[in-house]
Amino acid sequence: GSDDIIAGNVSKYIVLPDGYCGQLKKGHLIFDACFESGNLGRVDHITEFEYDLFIRPDTCNPRFRVWFNFTVENVKESQ
Repeated sequence: GSDDIIAGNVSKYIVLPDGYCGQLKKGHLIFDACFESGNLGRVDHITEFEYDLFIRPDTCNPRFRVWFNFTVENVKESQ
């Protein structure tokens, strides 16, 4: 669930709608935080335009999540 501890970063994580099985299309977002200072731990697909992003806590202070560092690829126009 959403209360689980997020231990690592997503790495070229492709987010697809539930039940989708087919080739990757423009608009199926690819999230990546597998680099120094990356901190995106999990991504959940809600709708084509909405995603829940779970940011990992700061390494030195687990109470803080004050910065966001990740990339998004494969977006389509107006998404």
